[in-house]
Amino acid sequence: MSSQDLSFIPDPDADSISSDVASFGGITVSTQVPTRADGSLELGSITAQSECTLEALKVALERAGSSMDRVMHLTIYLTDMADRAAFNDVYQRFFAKPWPVRAAVGVAALAVEGMRVEVTAMAARA
Repeated sequence: MSSQDLSFIPDPDADSISSDVASFGGITVSTQVPTRADGSLELGSITAQSECTLEALKVALERAGSSMDRVMHLTIYLTDMADRAAFNDVYQRFFAKPWPVRAAVGVAALAVEGMRVEVTAMAARA
């Protein structure tokens, strides 16, 4: 595999040390946090953070030539598993049957204090 087989779309945040999207052979991978359209973090309720996170994922996938309906796998990181029901309410507005394969993982903390959710997705290119 050569580096020509891989493509990376940098995170819009100039200080980020992670790409926004990486792709290989028709598969796109993205990790998103609750970032508003203006680049600021949403650190409010789990519902607000979930909406921002999934909207950021939608935008990143579309920039990479994919879409939410092409997501095959989603890993959800929650700092409080009691937030899972609220996340699922938002999730059902962004995804439909057939649902992506997914896992919800409880973590002690995320990168920024107050951040309650992060997702990593794998999607097919459109």
